[in-house]
Amino acid sequence: MSGKRWEVITFGDVFIDLVMSGFTRWPEPGEEVTARSLTQDVGGGAAITACRLAQLGRRVALIAAVGEDGGWFRERIGRCGVDCDLLQIDEAGRTATTVAISTIADRSFFTFPGANVRLAEMLADQTITSQMSLAQHVHLASAVEPARLVELTRQLHQSGTTISVDVGWVESWLRDPASLVALREVDLFLPNEREGRAMTGETDPELILRTFAQAGIARVALKLGAAGAMMIDAGQILACAAPVVEVVDTTGAGDCFDAGFISAWIDGQAAANCLQLGNACGAQSTTTPGGTGL
Repeated sequence: MSGKRWEVITFGDVFIDLVMSGFTRWPEPGEEVTARSLTQDVGGGAAITACRLAQLGRRVALIAAVGEDGGWFRERIGRCGVDCDLLQIDEAGRTATTVAISTIADRSFFTFPGANVRLAEMLADQTITSQMSLAQHVHLASAVEPARLVELTRQLHQSGTTISVDVGWVESWLRDPASLVALREVDLFLPNEREGRAMTGETDPELILRTFAQAGIARVALKLGAAGAMMIDAGQILACAAPVVEVVDTTGAGDCFDAGFISAWIDGQAAANCLQLGNACGAQSTTTPGGTGL
């Protein structure tokens, strides 16, 4: 889009990820199981989506908070091609860290929130909003308070910037009725199946999507893991299967799906193409340890 400095800005939680993968089963309390690999990578939806967008050739910047130990993080995402100029440094804090335990089927996280606690404060800063308006599209990978999400979306729309949301598993936000109301304002919502179930009370993917539509949320892409993804757009439902790959680690797959989908969507491509590229990016992410694939 003419006059925009970046094609996409991502905003939200970032982490240093310590990913242990290759477990054949989950341990019982008091037991020990052994990982086949250990990887350190950048993590968090905002960072992983930004890195994959940059790998797709997009001009992308990241707005997030890191601690005084954030030099490694900054260098890592810079290698992906992400603009780091908008990163906030919390000199009194530490960068958030997650230990991710990954199997072929799923993953669990043990997390220290670190500098991410500053995100709400940052989003209240008008300077941040002004920076976001310099992008064609803003992707929020954070559970923004519903009233603030409405306000921010309207401000960005006034500047010609579209907005997408993927909050991840934040149960209090997902189960808050005000969140459904706020999502009516955004251009694109990108939950996974578990999150969709929590928000709608439905278990069938098509019913999840139709419930979102009935709530006034016009455009939702629902991630279904190995089964691919489905989308509802103006009442029309479309499904797309995922490529079959040899899975090593599922960490970050949903965030990479977001990047592929958004990259196609901001180009005005058809829904089927958006789902296809999203699935391809998500599947490729699972073939290497960590979220960014570096």
